[in-house]
Amino acid sequence: MSIDEVRIAINRIDNDLLRLFNERAALALEIGHIKKNLDLPIYDPRREKLIFEKMQQENPGPLDNAAVVRLFERVIDES
Repeated sequence: MSIDEVRIAINRIDNDLLRLFNERAALALEIGHIKKNLDLPIYDPRREKLIFEKMQQENPGPLDNAAVVRLFERVIDES
């Protein structure tokens, strides 16, 4: 593949990521509304830990597990 072809593929993936990040954020907002109605705490460290563990278990690489956790920490923080 040429550099231009690789960049086109990266751009396509970036667009997919943007759509997925926003879809995830919308669902997180929905959970926030549900928790508010049920008078539950918004932050759930147990759930966050489970997400990190699951993503590390399913990580095929080349990103190492620490990088995956950092990425998901940011996604969760921004959601």
